[in-house]
Amino acid sequence: MITKAKHTIMNVRILSKFWSSMSLRNRIAFYYTIVTSFLTAFVFLTIYFMVESIVYKQFDQEINTEVSEIFSNAHIRKNDFTDFSQFRNHIDDRKVLNSDDGHEDKEPAKVDTEFIQLVNISGKVINKSRNLSRNELKFNTTLPATSYFNDSINGSSIRQAQFPLLNKKGIIQGYIIVAVPLKNAMIVLNDLLTIFLFSYPVIIITLFILTRLIAGKSIRPIEKVIATAEKMTQVNLHQRISLPLNHDELYRLSATINALLDRMQDAFQREKQFTADASHELKTPLAVVKGTLEVLVRKPREQEHYETRIQFCLKELDRMSRLIDQLLMLARFESNRINPHINTVKLSDALENIMVRMRPIALEKAISFNVVGIRETNVAADPSMLEIILENILSNAIKYSPSGSTVTIHVESKERTIMCSISDQGIGIPEEKLHSVFERFYRVDESRSSSTGGFGLGLSIVKRLADLQKIKVSVNSIKDKGTTFGLTFPTS
Repeated sequence: MITKAKHTIMNVRILSKFWSSMSLRNRIAFYYTIVTSFLTAFVFLTIYFMVESIVYKQFDQEINTEVSEIFSNAHIRKNDFTDFSQFRNHIDDRKVLNSDDGHEDKEPAKVDTEFIQLVNISGKVINKSRNLSRNELKFNTTLPATSYFNDSINGSSIRQAQFPLLNKKGIIQGYIIVAVPLKNAMIVLNDLLTIFLFSYPVIIITLFILTRLIAGKSIRPIEKVIATAEKMTQVNLHQRISLPLNHDELYRLSATINALLDRMQDAFQREKQFTADASHELKTPLAVVKGTLEVLVRKPREQEHYETRIQFCLKELDRMSRLIDQLLMLARFESNRINPHINTVKLSDALENIMVRMRPIALEKAISFNVVGIRETNVAADPSMLEIILENILSNAIKYSPSGSTVTIHVESKERTIMCSISDQGIGIPEEKLHSVFERFYRVDESRSSSTGGFGLGLSIVKRLADLQKIKVSVNSIKDKGTTFGLTFPTS
């Protein structure tokens, strides 16, 4: 038993390994062939049994016709039977032999015509067809009163039926048994069965081959996907899968993979650009600090000179620290590791908090704030993210506004949205550069030195935070007249 179980487990493992290594086209062809083989077998069997049923029904009708003729010639009805002698003068002498006349046909039964046999209630033969000779038709008392069934005589198939003979009281007095030969019908049925048996494996094998060819052609786009994916590297991320002509599931698969490759390429390019820009931005302050310290160590200097240079280096290091903080924040945004916690925020309170923090910087340039519009306005936003957005925009407005100017903050309600705009009277942004202001490390004036304190990351952070909260950011600017940043909030 243990050895047999081991062999069984081994066979199952071999079969499982074989199945897992089978190609997709072979599995499709195999599944389709299995299903179709069952369907074909069902159709063949259905056709065969239908033909057989029709053949038997025709023979049964022929038997019924023969019985009706016998009763008609005897001028009696099935339920008005009195005596077997009623049949003797009304049944063809060629067909019936009286079992009491002492004559017996020595010839074998002929199976090319109808057979008739009369039996009493106990099954004893009273009369029978001359062509039956020494043979007798089968009488079965276990069957219902009127029954149709198959039997044989001298090795030849016959269709047989037995009918009860009733008297006027409805009591069975005997039976009349009629049979017809099935030789020709059985030849037809056997030929039909032979055709089905021989054509079935041919159909299944042909179907498997054709299905495999069709499946191979159908999954050809998948092979192209595999070939393209195998060749894909960082160097050729621009390659794409050719889309099939038919807009079917394979077309959707190819289009989806192409879209995935687009996102991967975009992410890779952003990562590459991010690394290059971060390296460039960090390289400048590091070079400045390194150069300053190298100059200090060349020869002794006065204390005041040391203090000035060290203060300069500290400022550069502070700038680097702010840059790294902003880079880390952008990295978290890009990886979607920060999720906004949307709450109902009073916009006026958020603006007031930002203006309080920014007022000392604004006073250095004698810049004033002018708030216009609805004060008690609620918006749907993340409070901390909203303050970062407002602080970056307001910081830029102060930075690029001339001394003694005004920064205007305007809040208004439009339909189902709240609009907040922050306008300065600064240098403005050229129209051809407006579309780039939200890109990382982008500066309108590339000639600015690091002393301005800008990295080109503030507006990138604004755009990313706004997108996370479904806040629409817009910018309008007129060169040498000022710039306006707009925030459109969904209502809370």
